Amino acid sequence: MSRPPNQEFQEWWNKQQSANGSEDLFPSSSENSTFLTVEICSPTVAEKERTRSARQLSWIYLLKFQQIANSIAFLTNGFISIVHTANRRIVTSNSAPPRSDSRLYRVIKVFLTVSVILLVFELVAYFRGWHFSPPTVESASAEVVDLAEYVYANWLDIRANYLAPPLESLINMCIVLFLIQSVDRVVLVLGCFWIKFRGLKPLAEIDYSSDVENLNAEDYPMVLLQIPMCNEREVYQQSIAAVCVQDWPKDRMLVQILDDSDDLGVQGLIKAEVQKWQQRGVHIIYRHRLIRTGYKAGNLKSAMSCDYVKNYEFVAIFDADFQPTPDFLKNTVPYFKGHDDVALVQTRWAFVNKDENLLTRLQNINLAFHFEVEQQVNGWFINFFGFNGTAGVWRIKALEECGGWLERTTVEDMDIAVRAHLCGWKFIYVNDVKCLCELPESYETYKKQQHRWHSGPMQLFRLCFSDILRSKVSWLKKANLIFLFFLLRKLILPFYSFTLFCIILPLTMFLPEAQLPAWVVCYVPGLMSVLNILPAPQSFPFIVPYLLFENTMSVTKFNAMISGLFQLGSSYEWIVTKKSGRSSEADLVAMVENESESLLKKSTVSRSSSESGLAELNKLEMTKKMVKRKRNRLYRKELALAFILLTASVRSLLSAQGIHFYFLLFQGFTFLVVGLDLIGEQVS
Repeated sequence: MSRPPNQEFQEWWNKQQSANGSEDLFPSSSENSTFLTVEICSPTVAEKERTRSARQLSWIYLLKFQQIANSIAFLTNGFISIVHTANRRIVTSNSAPPRSDSRLYRVIKVFLTVSVILLVFELVAYFRGWHFSPPTVESASAEVVDLAEYVYANWLDIRANYLAPPLESLINMCIVLFLIQSVDRVVLVLGCFWIKFRGLKPLAEIDYSSDVENLNAEDYPMVLLQIPMCNEREVYQQSIAAVCVQDWPKDRMLVQILDDSDDLGVQGLIKAEVQKWQQRGVHIIYRHRLIRTGYKAGNLKSAMSCDYVKNYEFVAIFDADFQPTPDFLKNTVPYFKGHDDVALVQTRWAFVNKDENLLTRLQNINLAFHFEVEQQVNGWFINFFGFNGTAGVWRIKALEECGGWLERTTVEDMDIAVRAHLCGWKFIYVNDVKCLCELPESYETYKKQQHRWHSGPMQLFRLCFSDILRSKVSWLKKANLIFLFFLLRKLILPFYSFTLFCIILPLTMFLPEAQLPAWVVCYVPGLMSVLNILPAPQSFPFIVPYLLFENTMSVTKFNAMISGLFQLGSSYEWIVTKKSGRSSEADLVAMVENESESLLKKSTVSRSSSESGLAELNKLEMTKKMVKRKRNRLYRKELALAFILLTASVRSLLSAQGIHFYFLLFQGFTFLVVGLDLIGEQVS
């Protein structure tokens, strides 16, 4: 039974509420109150704070201390290792025969000396407070001051009135060239996006893979396969094997091994390899020139002069380190069918050692952009691009019509492509067909390769400029060849890259009256690097090293461009790119073995000379180990530029220029790493 409600208490409660209004009903201290106020709190349980014991805290601090100690030890060991490596290479460089100084190196040394002198002068001015209240020539002449202040005042006047204006003009010119080249790069990327978006691809009118049952041997055109090589001890075997197992009728193809080796041991090895495949039923011949004139162009020219070449319609060319897949001819030759005006079908390169070291990763970024964007866009929209010298199939009639291989430059592939284009022939680029090859793993090899690739185009431009003007092609094609193909991409790019980031930027630190905008130093180059790396998205973590390394390589490309343009001695130097002999796909050996077994069943090999042949092969294999000893070396131009940029970074630090300081610092360290040959293959 429930209690009856207390009416008196309810009336009293209402009176008190209306009388006190918003005041508290039960004040904590009231003299007139006749009630005893009792505060009743709800029984809530306070959360217990987590506390760590002293033992737990000690373990935590010990773990953190161990992490810090490991990091310090790692950095210290790395620094000591770099110092020891640098010291060892300096000693080795001092013991090596002296090298003659190039003109560019002498100029860089003078620039370095001037930079150090100016930095010392600016440090004195900074600590004397002249950066904050610079003296003027009038005040220095009127007052009795020390000689240093008088000289510094005159230096400020000279650099503001005489040195900064011409430097500012040079900056503006380089910025214009930089923007033009950036626009060209953006247009190429947009063209590549359009091709990908629309799914545009060259079409072949015949498919040798699916129509095997309906095709006779006569339906396959006669194809000549050439492998020019010179002392290719490491890669001759795998390249010959890859070409000999082509899925093509054996009586419709002939393999030419064009050996320019001057090493008798290498010659013997290649001859033995050729004989092995001859015994397996492959039509393959060995050619060796006694006089190696014209380098690769002379080798190819000599091979094309053979009488039996007139029986062949196409010629496929592979460098010694290239390993085409067995269906290479079936994927390329069909594009000539029904297109009598097509002279060349070029395929894409793929690299077996792109993840070998940082140098190969950075090369992969460059070449991925070259093939995915430049070659594909130019091949689709204007049917012209530079022949890459290998992994391509030529129509022999087109080679003969445009004059054949010439020995006048070190870029015979670009030479033949330009002359064929001027004769009206078209090119097709097939991005889906890939041919495996190697990237240079050492900086020395890569530098020599880049020197040849950038000096040769300037030689060719001087030689064919008048031919371009007199040719019968349209003025649009002439403008594309002169302004885009040669000037913008072969001359302007290395010129402004070296001048802007290696010369002008350090100068602006010592001549602050001439300013280089931050967007030129950082933002636009960063955007261009992002565009360059799009075809190789897995390389995005290397975008900063890529940007810095490309600026570092500008000194080599600039030197090569100048030597080729003005016919200096090193422009005609041809050095064969050294290979390491990396195998391609994992099943290449199995593929060759299976092909060999099927061929051996059809042929009988005499055993009478097997023992003597085996002994001869053993002798030749012993010579494989007698290779020239490799070593890392120092690169003086890169080291000198490293000290120039680091000197300029110290000067920018005095002026509190954030972006310029960090760029100069990181770029200087990149030059230092490259100059010490710490990038690429390390030889112990």
